[in-house]
Amino acid sequence: MTELVLASGSRIRADLLRNAGLDIRVVPSTLDERAVEAPLLESGAEPADIATILADAKATDVSGNNPGVLVIGADQVLDIDGERLTKADDMEGARRQLLKLAGRQHALHSAVALIRDGQTVWNTVSTAYLTMRPFSPEFVGRYLAKIGDSALSSVGCYQLEGVGVQLFEKIEGDYFTILGLPLLPLLGELRRLGEIDA
Repeated sequence: MTELVLASGSRIRADLLRNAGLDIRVVPSTLDERAVEAPLLESGAEPADIATILADAKATDVSGNNPGVLVIGADQVLDIDGERLTKADDMEGARRQLLKLAGRQHALHSAVALIRDGQTVWNTVSTAYLTMRPFSPEFVGRYLAKIGDSALSSVGCYQLEGVGVQLFEKIEGDYFTILGLPLLPLLGELRRLGEIDA
C-alpha cells in the first residue's frame, strides 16, 4: 500500500481514512477557498459542483509540493433551499445558523477528489438530506454550551457522530457523506487504481 496525502486539516476525515486502514499523511491545503468559490457563486454554480471544484482545488494545491503522490481532497457544502451556509465564525453565528436549520431539511454535498501531479485522477460527489427537529433558542444555547467551540469546526455547526445527533428527526443518505467524506466510493476507486488491496 502506498502512502496517500490528505489535503485537509479535518480530524474526522483523517480518522475515517486511518480507521479504514489507509496510510495517510495530513498536509492541509492553504488555498483561499472563499476566493475560489466567489466567481462560482456569482455565476450561480450548483452547490454540488462547488464542492467538487473545491475538493479538486485543495488537492491540486497540495499536489504541487508532493510530486508523484496521490493526494485526496475533500469539501462539503451545506445547501438549505438554495442558500449556501459556511462554517460559523463565532458562537453567535453558530446559534443563528442552528436556529435557521431548526425544523427544516437541508442537503450536505460532500465531494472527494484524487489528484496526482496536478492532474485530476478521479472525483465524485455524494449528497445526504438531513431534517432537523424543531427546537427552541434555549435548547440551542444549552447545546452550544455543551459542545463548545467544536460547533465552529463543521459547516452545520453540529457533529452528527456525537451529541449533535439529538438535533435531527430524519436522515437520508450515507453516514460518511454526512461526516464530509464519501468513503465507500473513494475506497472503491483506490482499489481500482491498485493503491490499496483489492
